[in-house]
Amino acid sequence: MTASMDPLAIRDALARARAHAPFLALLLDQEPGIAADVAGALADPVAAARAADGGGSVARQLRLERRRLALVAAIGDLAGIYDFGRVTRLLSDFADDAADRAVAAAIAERTPGVEPRGLTVIALGKHGSRELNYSSDIDPILLYDPATLPRREREAPEDAAVRIGRRVVELLQARDGDGYVFRVDLRLRPTPEVTPIVLPVEAAISYYESQALPWERAAFIRARACAGDVALGEGFLAAIRPFVWRRALDFGAVREIQDISRRIRDHHAQGQAFGPGYDLKRGRGGIREVEFFAQIQQLIHGGRDPALRAPATRDALAALAAAGRIDAETAEALTGAYVALRTIEHRLQMVNDLQTHKLPADRAALDNVAGLHGLAGGEALTAMLRPHVERVGRVYDALAGEEEPRLAADADSLERELAAAGMPDPANAARLIEGWRGGGVPALRTAAAREALEAVLPGLIAAFAQAPDGAHAIARFDAMLARLPSAINFFRLLEAQPALARLMSAILCHAPTLADQLGRRAELLDGLIDATALAPMPDVAALVDEMRERERDGDYQWLLDHVRRLVGEKRFALGTQIVAGTSDPLEVSAGYARVAEAAIEVLAGATRDEFARAHGRLADGELVILALGRMGGAALTHASDLDLIYVFTGHHLSESDGARPLGAVTYYNRLAQRVNGALSVPTASGPLYEVDTRLRPSGAQGPLVVSLEGFRQYQEKDAWTWEHMALTRARPVFGSPGARAVVDETVRRVLMGARPDRDIVADAAAMRAEMAAHKPPAGPLDAKLLDGGLVDLEFAVHTLQLLHRTAFDPRLGRAIDALAAAGLMRPEMHAAHDLLSRLLVTLRLVAPDCRPPAPATRPLVARALGVADWDAVLAGLEQARATVRACWAEIRARGTGFHR
Repeated sequence: MTASMDPLAIRDALARARAHAPFLALLLDQEPGIAADVAGALADPVAAARAADGGGSVARQLRLERRRLALVAAIGDLAGIYDFGRVTRLLSDFADDAADRAVAAAIAERTPGVEPRGLTVIALGKHGSRELNYSSDIDPILLYDPATLPRREREAPEDAAVRIGRRVVELLQARDGDGYVFRVDLRLRPTPEVTPIVLPVEAAISYYESQALPWERAAFIRARACAGDVALGEGFLAAIRPFVWRRALDFGAVREIQDISRRIRDHHAQGQAFGPGYDLKRGRGGIREVEFFAQIQQLIHGGRDPALRAPATRDALAALAAAGRIDAETAEALTGAYVALRTIEHRLQMVNDLQTHKLPADRAALDNVAGLHGLAGGEALTAMLRPHVERVGRVYDALAGEEEPRLAADADSLERELAAAGMPDPANAARLIEGWRGGGVPALRTAAAREALEAVLPGLIAAFAQAPDGAHAIARFDAMLARLPSAINFFRLLEAQPALARLMSAILCHAPTLADQLGRRAELLDGLIDATALAPMPDVAALVDEMRERERDGDYQWLLDHVRRLVGEKRFALGTQIVAGTSDPLEVSAGYARVAEAAIEVLAGATRDEFARAHGRLADGELVILALGRMGGAALTHASDLDLIYVFTGHHLSESDGARPLGAVTYYNRLAQRVNGALSVPTASGPLYEVDTRLRPSGAQGPLVVSLEGFRQYQEKDAWTWEHMALTRARPVFGSPGARAVVDETVRRVLMGARPDRDIVADAAAMRAEMAAHKPPAGPLDAKLLDGGLVDLEFAVHTLQLLHRTAFDPRLGRAIDALAAAGLMRPEMHAAHDLLSRLLVTLRLVAPDCRPPAPATRPLVARALGVADWDAVLAGLEQARATVRACWAEIRARGTGFHR
């Protein structure tokens, strides 16, 4: 502690928290016990956190403890009672404890009563050095020992490890009303684009001994076994110590760290000029340059001097000064700058619990951060930081750079280099590279573009050489370059982010759908820099906020472009999660739907407001958008269109109140046409979604929008069985809560029996036969249209729902569970649904023709389905189809006469 438990300081900290940090104000309201006795909590923050009662749930207990610790740490920090080191140590130690308890819980859930061993958590980054941010994610590597990891009978160790690892991540990362524990970024593991999330420890050791890139050495300066089987982790770190700390000076590694910093400066150029909007982490003279400065000196000298191997930045600077490697004045200046910058970084993150590092560009927001820190305003805050930033920038600029590595220029030497690097078909690869160097594609016709290419070529070739099908990857890369209008920024990004080159290589190898998009919009790769790109997609409300975050008043066209850019990045990132193996395809599918729902909310709302400027509004009604099909079921694929129905509430004879009034029917039809356009018409930023409105009353022949009363009458009197089957997945996705509830109730009444009496089984069987005749499977892996595929499963579910008037949940998995609980459907249909859905979502990316993908891609599909290999994929598909066929056959065998 740096100060006594001063009541005045505590009261002042509480007042600033409530006035300037909505997140802290919320925590104070949620934790009245701590708010009432802050001094007691500050005296023992760990005990205060553990006093939370999670009701026996490990996940909830950890979320509550994190919430309480975040509150106590913030108040202690703001009051000056905890210094910077105490705050970061509290957060880091809690991360250790949370990860350890998550590992123990994940193992205990699967193998109760067994000692939690055989799986270790290696902390990297600021977690490894016990310097976590206030709102930081953690960057662990998960390793396991096949000989000691607990597993179920007849379960392969690698399968058990991945399942345990996924559960650990879920326990830490899942978010609900109590918040979350930590965001988890697993991309620092070896070749994350192709490896499982948990690696065998021996394989990891082999990788770091023989294949690891120089930048990975710097990452392990701060590595630490923090949770799980710590002895296993410490053994791993001891084994790779020679990789991290080499006795010979390694200026190649130093050059790469310097290059990364330089590229970061280029990429974040808007955050370089100090002032409002400055990036405290990546900006010139920022936090990262202090860290890189220390790490470069450690990499140069730490192999010969173990005293320099301190993980924490301040400790490293002190050790370097003590050893005479840097002067004491520089160490003192950098240490002071580091604490000042990190402290204000914490203030930024306390405001809304966001992992942000940029000073607000908005003056009022900057003043707010200054107020939280106890300063008079934004100018005082920037005046306090400016000397630190300028000093760090000067010190880092003084580091001498080295000439960048280049591939050989002559053809014979180039081919030999490519062969030595492990490139398949090096002669063809050399021919492609010579074409690029000769300016054979438009994006490489300038000297600057070719220079940027040369800088990135060594890393690109290394990535392609490590890919499962490097020849395919470099050929697709060549095709992608041919479509790029400009490549300089693209190459600079790849040079600054070596891991992105490997991830891009995996995309080019495995995912033609994503590769084609990348060829049209290379900037999509930029979105993968953010650690959250490979994390689960946020909820709809958070996505809506993000899409509206920079909304320009009245600039409707800008919003259309902005949403298209953002949706494109989100969908690309979701597809990449499957390629990288970081997410379950079912969660990716739900993520696609959340992104689409947020886009509908933002664009339909903006279109409605734009339309109202000319035509006013109708006082007694509003537009409601009803989603059906996969969108209604909140489970899209990368290629899904949106099945939508537009209805309006209120009286159809009403008239709008604008300068150019319209009758309700005309008003809502014109509005819906504009909403359709907002969702589907391409702009300069590309297309968004295909919208299918043929499920509306009377189909394509009917009006685009109908009144709710007209919709009700049609469904109750005239709709066919197939329309009622479609209605089982209806879900309002736009409209006020009240209007949504009214539409929901109308749909519920129809499904519960307010509809024509029809022979549902006969109608469903006839419709399925008609569909099979006119729309055969696209290929042998068409999980949707194959006999026993998802369409048959949907027919079975919807037929039973309508027959028995029960289990009306638009999400198929939950509907199946409800039918099974009622004894109406085989429980194994849920597993069949999950496997078919995972296959559908994955193949839309890697084999859109529904034919077996290339052999190199088949392990990716197996991993996505959670099975061992390609044979298991095929066997699982046949088993799922057999289950669905049997269920559907049982329903059809009941014959006609089932009228509901």
